[in-house]
Amino acid sequence: MLIRAMEYMRNLRQFHVKFATGCSQLVKMVSEPEEWPAYDNHQEDIKLLKRSFLNSEIVHVPQTKNQKADSLARSARKQSSFVVHKDRVTGLV
Repeated sequence: MLIRAMEYMRNLRQFHVKFATGCSQLVKMVSEPEEWPAYDNHQEDIKLLKRSFLNSEIVHVPQTKNQKADSLARSARKQSSFVVHKDRVTGLV
């Protein structure tokens, strides 16, 4: 999902982006790629996409602290299409 979100924001020409996720392991995978060799393919895609942004970061936000995103994620898992929510106030995806 992170790769899709990054592609989507790049295509929207949003070059200053903060990606927030409820998955702390995803943040660790991106920040410590050498510890996650099984995901080399994904890490290379993420690294290439990160170059598309002037400023980007990937942060962990516990699901308990972001009820709206958690609700959106649950509903998105039930749908067959891809859903992205961009918060107008914080810019979080």
